[in-house]
Amino acid sequence: MRLQDPEHTQVLIVTLPETTPVSEAGALQEDLRRAGIEPYAWVVNRALAGSGASDPRLLQRIAREAAQISRLKAGLAQRLFLLPWQAEAPVGVPALRKLAA
Repeated sequence: MRLQDPEHTQVLIVTLPETTPVSEAGALQEDLRRAGIEPYAWVVNRALAGSGASDPRLLQRIAREAAQISRLKAGLAQRLFLLPWQAEAPVGVPALRKLAA
């Protein structure tokens, strides 16, 4: 019952900005909703959008990512957070605070 109570639990769905992960996460969201659990937000991890990349292959990937991000904004996610691609994983509290800033 606590999982269904937003006063006690906030569920985040984390996905990559790619077709299959977004589709699978969307199916997970529907399963959660059937169980009476409303996801608080979606987090898109390792997004190249906004990276300033100019390589043609990266630009193609950014365009594919943009399509998935648009799909999320069009109705899958009530709240959406984008985490940019980083050379090193954010480990520890200081690194996570930096992401939140």
